[in-house]
Amino acid sequence: MSSNKQWFLIENEQEYNHALLRYEEIKYSEKWTQEHKEKLLLVHLIETYENNHWDLPDVDPIEMIKIRMEDFGYKATDLAKEYGDKGAISKVLNYKKPLSLTMIRKFSELLHIPASELLRKYPLLV
Repeated sequence: MSSNKQWFLIENEQEYNHALLRYEEIKYSEKWTQEHKEKLLLVHLIETYENNHWDLPDVDPIEMIKIRMEDFGYKATDLAKEYGDKGAISKVLNYKKPLSLTMIRKFSELLHIPASELLRKYPLLV
């Protein structure tokens, strides 16, 4: 699908959701194409909007996940449905296993947490 829309700074939730939908349409575009350039721009615009509008606490990624789970009324089983492995979710939420890249991607989208926040280092319990 080709988009003729010109992108500007995202100023509201409707524009944010539109940008997310368009990103999903073109996220696998080939490098050096117009859609790839559009995708890179959307990543920047979406991240800027999220950083300016989401008041995220300065906590480690696991605590942030727990806070957002509470915000949305999610339980660990909801995360397991999204990720597909209840045991892994339990280990992550109890600091016994680090977040995987797949978890970061899925939880970023599900919990509306910038992926950059979930990439931060945090201690594991051994």
